[in-house]
Amino acid sequence: MKETEAIILRTQAIQRSFYMGGNELKVLKDIDLEVRTGEIVIVMGRSGAGKSTLLHILGALDRPDRGSVWISGMDVFSQRDQNLAHFRNQTVGFVFQFHHLLPEFTALENVAMPGLIARLPRKEAMERAERLLESVEMHHRLTHRPRELSGGEQQRVAFARSLVNDPLLILADEPSGNLDLKSSRLLHRLMWEMVRKKGKTLIVVTHNPELAEQGDRVITLRDGVIK
Repeated sequence: MKETEAIILRTQAIQRSFYMGGNELKVLKDIDLEVRTGEIVIVMGRSGAGKSTLLHILGALDRPDRGSVWISGMDVFSQRDQNLAHFRNQTVGFVFQFHHLLPEFTALENVAMPGLIARLPRKEAMERAERLLESVEMHHRLTHRPRELSGGEQQRVAFARSLVNDPLLILADEPSGNLDLKSSRLLHRLMWEMVRKKGKTLIVVTHNPELAEQGDRVITLRDGVIK
C-alpha cells in the first residue's frame, strides 16, 4: 500500500448506543477511522465489543447516534433513507456470517439479484453473475439452489453476489465463522485474490487470527474504542 493512495472511507466521532431495560449501553464511543483505497483492514475484538455494529454503520445499514461517515468523499448520513438505499446498493458489497441466499433461486440468480435491483439489464446482470461465479470456482454450480450447496459453496456464492454491482467497498462480518478449516481457507484465498485483482477495499470482522495475519492492517475494538 502506498502512502499516496486516496482515503476511500473516513469516520469522525462515531457514537452508537442501545437501550436495555431503560439502561444505556454505549457500544461505540467516538470512533475515528481512515481506510485507503485497495486496503484490507481486519477488525478484531471480543464478542460485544461493537465490531458488527461498526460494520453496519460503515455500510449504512444502521445510522450512528452521532458522528459522520464519508465514503469516496460523500457524507453518507446526510442523505435521505431512499437515496441511502440506492447509494448502499451501488457502493457497498456485504458478506455476512450467514449467507442469506434466497432459497427459491439458483446460485446464478442469487448473484445477479443486486444487479437486477439496481436495474441492470437482465442479460448484463446474468453475465456478470456467471463471470463472478467462475472466478470463485463455482462454474459447475450455476443452476444449483442453496439447499444443494455446501456451506462453503454458499459463502462463495454470497461473496460473488457482493461484487456484482462493482462496489467501491466490501464489508465482511465473520464470513467463514460457520465453515470448516478447509472451506474457510478456500474462501479466504478466493476473497483475497478477487479483492486484489479488482483493486477493491475490504474490511473484515473476524475472530480468526490466521485470517487477521493476511490483512494489511489490524484494528482492535475494545470497550467501544479502537485500541
